[in-house]
Amino acid sequence: MKLSTTKRLERLHDRYVNGDLSRRTFLSLTAAAAASAGLSMPWMSRALAAVEQVRFDGWGGTVQEAIDKYAFQPYTAKTKIKVVQGTFGDENEIITKIKTAKPGDFQIVHSSGVNYYIKYVNAGMNSEINEANIPNMANVLQPMIEPFRKLTPKLSAVPYDYGTTGIAYNTKVISPEEAKEKGAGLLLDKKYAGKVGGYADMTTRVWYAALATGQDPNNITDMDTIWAKVRETRDLAKKFWSSGAELMDLLSKGEIVVTDAWSGRVAALQDQGHPIGYLDPAGSYAWMEDMLILKGSPMTECEELINFMLDPATSIAVAEGQSYPPSLDPTKVKLTEKIEKLPAFDKTGSMKALTFADPVYWATNEDAWTKQWDRIAKGA
Repeated sequence: MKLSTTKRLERLHDRYVNGDLSRRTFLSLTAAAAASAGLSMPWMSRALAAVEQVRFDGWGGTVQEAIDKYAFQPYTAKTKIKVVQGTFGDENEIITKIKTAKPGDFQIVHSSGVNYYIKYVNAGMNSEINEANIPNMANVLQPMIEPFRKLTPKLSAVPYDYGTTGIAYNTKVISPEEAKEKGAGLLLDKKYAGKVGGYADMTTRVWYAALATGQDPNNITDMDTIWAKVRETRDLAKKFWSSGAELMDLLSKGEIVVTDAWSGRVAALQDQGHPIGYLDPAGSYAWMEDMLILKGSPMTECEELINFMLDPATSIAVAEGQSYPPSLDPTKVKLTEKIEKLPAFDKTGSMKALTFADPVYWATNEDAWTKQWDRIAKGA
């Protein structure tokens, strides 16, 4: 059956909203079809209007301040496209909001790597990036791209930075020698009861319990022992923090003297002169972050923004500002001495010295483990 022009335009619109067509392709096809038939659809004036803003949601604090200062503000000055920003403390909360929103309400998320990427993919929220529109991807570390491409050959996200969740400690109370000797066990030392902190996150709690019990976090064999250690840490803790800003506040004020911590936030505290040491024990939890474009977003503009963010000068400035190494390959791009001294920086570009979570293994166990963690966090 031959489709009417109106029906054809409606189907093109549906494909665009669902992320199956780039904005550029959508505009060219609809303009041609509508012009030939002399038609106008209710949504066409909005769709054909120039994109004036892009939505971005990230982690807030020093990280987002650096991205805004060194990437978003120069991008807006160059293109006149405004970046409207939101923040979250836990990525699961933004995922919940996206599920109940219309396609396009949320567009770019500063996401937590493949562990979360698989959640967006399983929920049907991912788009398909036209990599030709992001030529600066040529400088991105292939070992960071490969895990995403294994999940979706056509990417919805581009790696942007990486770091570790290691052990932060107050050097006025704990010596580097003691921290190195005890490693992950430092979080379970009873002499620091009431001065211990930790991220209020199932993955981190289970990961560090695995290290404390000598188990492989990507192949745990004794979950009863894991939960016992999680309870021990809970009972010793003054507080489990829920954001990077809260972590920095607790450490800087001396309310806690040891905690698992995000490497970049510790580096920021050290830059401010606080007496905070940092240790990545064997098997320390490494992670990468990405710029993820959601289905229904204005693809061309989002791709343009991400390409701008990956420009070496921009990416290096952001990395220095947020204290996390960039995703740029150090064998292709000359990085600064400041970046080379950041915790977790891999000068080889191979990423082999870092231990990342197996996304499939953790996704398989997430629901059951999260329910148990929630019970323990409430005192069970």
